[in-house]
Amino acid sequence: MRIFAISSCLFVLFQASFAPTADAAPARAAKSNYSDAELTSGFMKTVFGLEYRMWSWKPYQVKKFVQPVLFEVTNLARRNRSVEAGDFISQLPKRIPGLKSRLARVGETPNFHLFIVDRAQYRETVSREIYHSKRTKAPGRCLVRVEADRHGITASTAVIVSDEGDHLFRRCLVEEILQGLGPMNDDDRLIHSVFNDRSQHDTFTRFDQLLLNMLYHPAIKPGMTARKVKALLPKVIRDARRIVR
Repeated sequence: MRIFAISSCLFVLFQASFAPTADAAPARAAKSNYSDAELTSGFMKTVFGLEYRMWSWKPYQVKKFVQPVLFEVTNLARRNRSVEAGDFISQLPKRIPGLKSRLARVGETPNFHLFIVDRAQYRETVSREIYHSKRTKAPGRCLVRVEADRHGITASTAVIVSDEGDHLFRRCLVEEILQGLGPMNDDDRLIHSVFNDRSQHDTFTRFDQLLLNMLYHPAIKPGMTARKVKALLPKVIRDARRIVR
């Protein structure tokens, strides 16, 4: 049985409503030494849970790709940002060695579709590519949908907005691609992460690199529960630290 999940970025709405807090200050954001307890908490908050539940999705199980991730970038916006998206995608295997990913070649079938749109195209594109229905709303400022079964993620589709500033574009590009790889939940206590719609981050932070390397550690399997994963995390964290310097 195939199951589905949706996650979106509400960053611009939060930015308009809240002044930056001390936790979001650059000095705090620059922290690079995280305790095992911080990494365990971050992993549990992002991997187990979901912003939007759909149908029979099981939010409290591990979601990850086990097959190579083949990206396809479709630019529908007036400004072509395909190169920027491709540059970020090309960095992923270097930063997450346990993840096999690249841009799909001509004739290959992609399993991660990325649509770059202008705001005026957002609702139509989300309705067509995410929900496959014209009657649904398009939440958030950008969006990713994950399809999975008990063997892992089978496909992800992200829609990100190009024409509302470079910061939002970078933010959405990083967050939606990373969430499409498995950590689908946001938590506003994660001050060093893009998985927090109140944070100002628009890069693949060191904290998030550690979380993704934990998720794509070979000991972490799709369908695992939090109880099973927690017993493995001390070794998983040690191995992730060796990768992310």
